[in-house]
Amino acid sequence: MKTYVFDASALFAFLRDTPGASKVDELLKEARRERAKILMSVLNYGEVYGLILREFGPEQALAAVHAVNPLPIELLDVTPQRALRAADVKAKYKIYYVDSFAAALAIEQKATLVTSNSDFRKLGQVFPVIWLKN
Repeated sequence: MKTYVFDASALFAFLRDTPGASKVDELLKEARRERAKILMSVLNYGEVYGLILREFGPEQALAAVHAVNPLPIELLDVTPQRALRAADVKAKYKIYYVDSFAAALAIEQKATLVTSNSDFRKLGQVFPVIWLKN
């Protein structure tokens, strides 16, 4: 079974129906059929909530949480080990700490990262990436 890690941009694209939403929807359908596994750090999940809260207000942010709950996305906690791995990724590749959690999770799970964030290009070929936009 193929494993994917969503960063905040992937979930945000799906929720706001922006470029890349159809690819995210396709991956979610694969997960519903149990042909794929989708993971996300709770830190990146919180980032999506914060973006929607800031841009659209509390009602939209709460609606987004309710829309995400039934999706086949497994939210993984931040453990001390994951926090340290994310810090290592941040230091080595000079990316934002919140982004380093998605990268570290992709490395840990030997997964494909799903993102539209071009900062992940700094990591080169560390793990496969599905780019939602160029």
